[in-house]
Amino acid sequence: MGNVIFGMMVSLDGFVADRTGSVRRLYPEGSLGANTELEESIATTGAVVMGRRTYQMGEPDSYAQSYEFQVPIFVLTHTVPKPQPKQNARLRFTFVTDGVESAIAQAKKAAGEKNVTIVGGPTIARHCLSLRLIDELQLGIVPVLLGPDCACSISSIGRSSWSASG
Repeated sequence: MGNVIFGMMVSLDGFVADRTGSVRRLYPEGSLGANTELEESIATTGAVVMGRRTYQMGEPDSYAQSYEFQVPIFVLTHTVPKPQPKQNARLRFTFVTDGVESAIAQAKKAAGEKNVTIVGGPTIARHCLSLRLIDELQLGIVPVLLGPDCACSISSIGRSSWSASG
């Protein structure tokens, strides 16, 4: 059986979103392109677990055509969406309403010998960590600062003082 892996990107100052809730600066356009770690994760993942907010951040009907992980996806939610999103032979959605432990158990069964990859934010991470459901935690550090009133860029590292950028 594979591992249950949770990975997320964080800013230099430890934030996973800006004060408006946007993750755009952590995942700039094209940043997931030719990436060895992502390619390895895709190859070793047999199922994905994600929260409802992460599911809704994308365009659910586009997952079947363009989502990196073309595997069964288990979405934690209180309400099953209607209509159901488009699916294909490899990517099937299961909407799990009975908790994260159930979602992980179903994903492990679907993944077989491969890993279960959890994608999402701090809420799902906190639940999974508190229940000891995660075998491996992967944090990618992005060279931006997202903290309150600080939009500093990495270009200011090495200077004697920080400068704000837009």
